[in-house]
Amino acid sequence: MTDRHGDRPNPVTQHPRPDFPAQDQEHPGWTGPMDPPPDHGEESYRGADRLEGRKTVITGGDSGIGRAVALAFAREGADVLFTHLPEEVDDARETSRLVEEAGRKAVAVACDIRDEGQCRSLVDRAVSEFGRIDVLVNNAAYQMSQPDGIEAISTEQFDRVLRTNLYGMFWLTKFALPHMPPGGSVINSASVQAYKPSPHLLDYAMSKGAIVTFTHGLAQMLAERGIRVNAVAPGPVWTPLIPATLPDTKEFGKQSPLGRPAQPAELAPGYVYLASPQASYITGEILNATGGIPLP
Repeated sequence: MTDRHGDRPNPVTQHPRPDFPAQDQEHPGWTGPMDPPPDHGEESYRGADRLEGRKTVITGGDSGIGRAVALAFAREGADVLFTHLPEEVDDARETSRLVEEAGRKAVAVACDIRDEGQCRSLVDRAVSEFGRIDVLVNNAAYQMSQPDGIEAISTEQFDRVLRTNLYGMFWLTKFALPHMPPGGSVINSASVQAYKPSPHLLDYAMSKGAIVTFTHGLAQMLAERGIRVNAVAPGPVWTPLIPATLPDTKEFGKQSPLGRPAQPAELAPGYVYLASPQASYITGEILNATGGIPLP
């Protein structure tokens, strides 16, 4: 699948390209049944001590982008506490294994970030385990395709999208900040949907636009405290959320100029960079990782 010139992989062909086999999962989706299997950097990510000794919290760390970020953070020297839903415990065990294999502490916490009390308890757990929080990655998200228009978006779905994607991010950031020293970093997962919304993901796209605004505003608010706030805006990424929420996965990612979706491993280095001292003068920025889809 990889087309190389010397030791330089061709980004067009280095990862699987659609058409993919038709596949469907119940939400929230699991890594194991996916075809092709996602690449989280298990064989490719090499750390360089960029996050040595950092204490980090990642929401939605059981699979997808969250797992790739947890793996990369651990191989860069960070301890990792991450959240998962109760039904994602098997995927969470694999993330814990990868973090511990890198020689770092892994703490997996079943947590529904739609609940304010659980968000507060999560931060308390992180402080109990680590003593502080150096990096908070607000990554967990919910989407559900509704191709029949806004009329098909129930209040229950709308509420779940906003409470997962926005309320949870707001609460966790608010509760974590008293435990974040200068040099700390908040990294939010935005999306290409914030700028180029797909009609069938209207509520999800709306929430991602709000994350961009939250990132810009909070960065200004926290600059004097020495805490940086940035976001990563991925394009299509091959994660369990895709077969669990989209009606047709066969051509997923084909719309990007690279002609394929990203693998989670391709997103993780952006989070590492934004968390690291090398990004010390970068705050209020959105790192676009869209496979060439142009954004403002």
